[in-house]
Amino acid sequence: MGKMKPHKGLQKRTKVTGTGKVLRKKANKGHLMSGKTSKRRRQLGKTTTIAACDQKRANRLLGRA
Repeated sequence: MGKMKPHKGLQKRTKVTGTGKVLRKKANKGHLMSGKTSKRRRQLGKTTTIAACDQKRANRLLGRA
């Protein structure tokens, strides 16, 4: 059996904090910004943690389990 390798797609899209949480960017920031309110655009720019139900899967894909 070979080495466990991290999932490169997820690795490029996320960041792991010191406490082990996985951060991601929010969706809907790609285009069509003029139709969205400035408050919504501002909040979409921030990062958020991935859902609790996906945490185990993300850790496994990143080779952290």
